[in-house]
Amino acid sequence: MENNEMQDIINILDEDGKEHSLEIVDALEYNDRQYLALLPMYDEDEAQEQLEESGELVILRVSNEQDEDGQDYLECIEDDDEYKTVSEMFVKRLEEEYDFDDESTSEE
Repeated sequence: MENNEMQDIINILDEDGKEHSLEIVDALEYNDRQYLALLPMYDEDEAQEQLEESGELVILRVSNEQDEDGQDYLECIEDDDEYKTVSEMFVKRLEEEYDFDDESTSEE
């Protein structure tokens, strides 16, 4: 995980090696684990397309492991109950700033 602290933007690589930029919109701790709520960032070519669709909140857990540079890894939440609990916590915390529907959260 690469962190640009001034803008709260991180860049992550997916399983295919493709880089994605995400904005950190919130962080919380639950059961001694840290979680991040993120919004995908889009380049100019993708921006118009994304303006026509609603944004999608991505929720990831900060891993207990770090890379060789001491950077934290982010991981998907595999447990459905854990994901549901954490996503509901984020929605409740962020509902005044963002409009959510039942399908507004996603695992990356």
